[in-house]
Amino acid sequence: MTKQLKIDVFTDVVCPWCIVGSARLDKAVAALPDDVEVVIENHPFYLDPNTPAEGVVVADMLREKYGSDPKAMWARVEGEAAKAGVTLDLSQQPRMFPTKKAHTITRLSKPLGIQHELANAIANAYFLEHRQINDDNVLADIAVEFGWDRGDALDAMGDENELAITEQLATDAAAQGIRGVPFFIFGEKYALSGAQPDEVFERALAQTLAEM
Repeated sequence: MTKQLKIDVFTDVVCPWCIVGSARLDKAVAALPDDVEVVIENHPFYLDPNTPAEGVVVADMLREKYGSDPKAMWARVEGEAAKAGVTLDLSQQPRMFPTKKAHTITRLSKPLGIQHELANAIANAYFLEHRQINDDNVLADIAVEFGWDRGDALDAMGDENELAITEQLATDAAAQGIRGVPFFIFGEKYALSGAQPDEVFERALAQTLAEM
């Protein structure tokens, strides 16, 4: 008998730890038995809700916030990314942009069943291909690869009502106690915060499935 396991994922596509956490989640999910059907639902979260439309220079922002050169912080993330099979060079993507439109097109992809894949693709475009994911055309190009009609994707990202829903959901996530991402909820029972080691994801999945 097939077991269906739901995983709720809170990430932001400009969060470097999220690309690491998603890679580790995907690895753990891929190792599950064939009789487990995994449904991943992505939810909006803003790494920095105050990011201006034109973006910010990440290095400057980190220096101002922590009072030190960001290279050591970057090296730590890059090292963990390498362990997860992701070649990350944070110096190659100097600006962080607002992600409301990226979250909106991801949220509206739920009926297509490709939310997680699309979110990963947008994050990869930003971090690995150094593309400007605040550009509607860049996001539309990615959405088309996952089955969207280009015009529909552009309309969705320009729909003020849909953007407002995304904004509210991101606000709600923070209000419910999620202080950072990545954040994962397994089977609506167990929460996991951060880009934890592979074995932590494996244990969370095993524990959740054992209680189903």
